[in-house]
Amino acid sequence: MTYENLKDKTLKDLLENPLIAEVAKDAIRKMDLSKEEYYTWTLQEIADKMGWKNLERGLKRLFEVASKGDYCFRLYDPKECEGDPEQESAHIVFFPSDDAAASERPFVFLVPGGGLVNVWNLTEGWPVACTFNELGYHVVILTYQVDVDEGALVAMGDMASAFEIIKAKKEEFHVDPAKYVTCGFSSGGYLVCLWNSEKGYRAYGVAKPSGCLPIYSMTSYRILRDYVDWDDEQEMEECALETVGCSMEEACNSCFEIPEHVEGFPPTYVVTMEGDNVCNPEHSKRLAKALEDAKIPCKFELGPDGWHGFADGIGMCMEGWPERATNWLKER
Repeated sequence: MTYENLKDKTLKDLLENPLIAEVAKDAIRKMDLSKEEYYTWTLQEIADKMGWKNLERGLKRLFEVASKGDYCFRLYDPKECEGDPEQESAHIVFFPSDDAAASERPFVFLVPGGGLVNVWNLTEGWPVACTFNELGYHVVILTYQVDVDEGALVAMGDMASAFEIIKAKKEEFHVDPAKYVTCGFSSGGYLVCLWNSEKGYRAYGVAKPSGCLPIYSMTSYRILRDYVDWDDEQEMEECALETVGCSMEEACNSCFEIPEHVEGFPPTYVVTMEGDNVCNPEHSKRLAKALEDAKIPCKFELGPDGWHGFADGIGMCMEGWPERATNWLKER
C-alpha cells in the first residue's frame, strides 16, 4: 500500500489496516466508528459531506510514522491496569518532524478534545500533528482516560505519566522534556489550561511549558453554570462532580475556574470562532482578558464565524493558525 493518495480509500479500509491497528481503535476513543455511516465513505466523500478536510493528511502521516517502527507507547504497565480498559488505553503517539532543526525547538504536546468522554485523534490528533511536523516541530499526541470519575484530574495524572515516558525516551525522541508547548482542543484545551494550575505541572514536578495553545477551549465553570441550559440543578452538579470531583460552586471558586487562576500560565495563543454552538466563545474571551490583565503574554485570534471542531483550520478562514501561533511564540 502506498500512502501518497488516500482520498479514494474508505475510512474502513484505512483504519482496518494492520499497520496501524495499535492506535486505529482509538481513532475516536470510546466510539465504535464501524457503526457510523461515514465509516464506508472515501476520505474525499467525508471531506465533501462533513467538512473534515484534514483526514487524508493525518492518516498519511500516521502510516508513515507507523512504517518506521515504534511510535505508540502505553502510559501504564499492563499489570498496573489489568481489568481497567481505560487505563490500558492511555498512551502517547510520537510524530517526529523531518526538519533537522526540530530537535532544537520545543516539542508540541498535543491533547485532542472530546468532552472527556471521547478523544478525537482522527481530526484533532493525527492531522494536527502532521501540520506541526511540517512547521518543524516534533509532536507527542496524548490519548488519555475518558468517561471516568473526576476525568480532568485523571487526565492530569495521564499527562504526568506521559512526561515520564518522554523523559525516559528523550534521546530516542530527540527532545528536551523541559522544552514543550501544550496544545489542546475543546475539553483538551481545558486540560492544557488546567495543567498550568496547582493541579498540573507543579504538582507533578514537570517543567513549566514554554507556551500554551488552547483552541476553542472550555475554561470556565462559571460560564457553564450561567450560560448552559441545564435540565435541572442535579444535571449541573453532576457535570462538576464527574469532571473535577466537587460541587459546581466549588469548581467556580477554585483553581478549576481557569480565568481566575492564570498565574502559572506561559505565553498563550488563544483561538476560537464566533458561532461556536458547542463551546461558548466567551470561554476563550474570558481567558484572554484574564491573561492580559495579569500581564502574561497573550494573543487572541477570534474567527468571524464557523463551527466547533475546526482543528487546524484547513479549508476555512482559520487556516494557518498553527503557523501564526508558533511564529508568535518564537518572538516571546
